[in-house]
Amino acid sequence: MPPWVFMRNSCRTIIRNRCVQGEVLDVAVDIRRGSPNFGRSVGAVLSAENKRQIYVPKGFAHGFLVLSETAEFLYKCSDFYYPEHEYGVLWSDPHLKIDWNVADPILSPKDQKYLPLAQVPQELLPKYEK
Repeated sequence: MPPWVFMRNSCRTIIRNRCVQGEVLDVAVDIRRGSPNFGRSVGAVLSAENKRQIYVPKGFAHGFLVLSETAEFLYKCSDFYYPEHEYGVLWSDPHLKIDWNVADPILSPKDQKYLPLAQVPQELLPKYEK
């Protein structure tokens, strides 16, 4: 399970996700500084059977949990991937109040190092624009 991932500084990427095999819980969190919805989330179970998709707008972090034994998960992004701009938020941040229903997920070493949203340096978060 990846943590909340976002592209720092510009946060220009818009993502549309769907699951073509298996099942995932897909969640987006508003991380825009000054947003009236800062820290709030929305999520949905995506599967090959229900054919649902989720739209992750600019300025939102994205995370997902594979619910089935395996899953194939597709992303459509509005920009190129720049690894040097990637940053994340701790998957289990208690202030986000996401019920992942998992205690000990498998995380990469990189993903284990992310901080709760309140501890992420403000200059890394996108700014809310009306």
